[in-house]
Amino acid sequence: MKALYNSLFKRTSTYAVVIMASAFFFERSFDMVSESLFETVNKGKLWKDIKDKYEQ
Repeated sequence: MKALYNSLFKRTSTYAVVIMASAFFFERSFDMVSESLFETVNKGKLWKDIKDKYEQ
């Protein structure tokens, strides 16, 4: 714990960078999971699934 504190949380600048990086990676992973869930629930109803029926 002391090594983690000394390397990431001791200075405000590194603490802020850790918070911003964590928020970025959380947002990206949440977006990927929610997009995958949405596509799974709506499979067969999305434009990418039915566009071959309507495009020439």
